[in-house]
Amino acid sequence: MTVAVEYYVLLSMGLFCIGLFGVLTRRNALMFLMSVELMLNAANINLIAFSFYHGNLTGQVFALFTMALAAAEVAVGLGIILVLYRNFRDVDVTVPTTMRW
Repeated sequence: MTVAVEYYVLLSMGLFCIGLFGVLTRRNALMFLMSVELMLNAANINLIAFSFYHGNLTGQVFALFTMALAAAEVAVGLGIILVLYRNFRDVDVTVPTTMRW
């Protein structure tokens, strides 16, 4: 019994919408990063589902590259959050207006 691609797309759409809502409404930098990760995982679900649907491994390879990109994004993001907390004692992304050009 196989699951239809439409269900994977619906799951991916739901995850992406939750991540987009989190990016647009949250002010906490950690929640912002987690929302971006949800959006990247939604893209990975789509890549893998369509790769399985078409019978090739291209989407799975792209999903692996996306996971590596997400790991690098988390490393840089956590570094920025640590500097943000060290300088402003808060992880609210609207506070550090002095970090702008």
